[in-house]
Amino acid sequence: MKKEDKSAIIEQIASVLKEYAHFYLADTATLNAEKTSELRRTCFKQDIRLMVVKNTLLRKALESLDGDYSPLFPALKGATSVMFSNTGNAPAKLIESFGKDTGIPALKAAYVEESFYVGAGNLETLVNIKNKNELIGDVIALLQSPAKNVISALQSGGHTIHGVLKTLAER
Repeated sequence: MKKEDKSAIIEQIASVLKEYAHFYLADTATLNAEKTSELRRTCFKQDIRLMVVKNTLLRKALESLDGDYSPLFPALKGATSVMFSNTGNAPAKLIESFGKDTGIPALKAAYVEESFYVGAGNLETLVNIKNKNELIGDVIALLQSPAKNVISALQSGGHTIHGVLKTLAER
């Protein structure tokens, strides 16, 4: 491959890395053609972009970006597929569900919510990460709960006071 071609590919990978907030490095080398096509279709349906890259080109693309991505460099061995997503836990859920029987694709590393997760042992943690909308929903529910309790207490207290006053008036 010519040097110009390599630099063009590095720029393309870097632009895709800038486009997405999260990415996962996975090992899909032992998948056959049928399973690879099925994985690509599943990724497309879940709005995940799958790209097979050469490790050295991905490393150079990461080095060209702002920020330090060096914790991911040890995972750049063997065949590497990159899953790009704007939802932090979507690729983790896909890896978990797709690889239930065979264990492939296997998680190598991930960059999610500005944190690094290296190793397949972090898959469960990544599956349980909540996305922005889920966190907002949780915060709203927590904020509404005390307000509902106060309103309920005030309403029941009003009925109790009214009952006491009515009883006293009758006496």
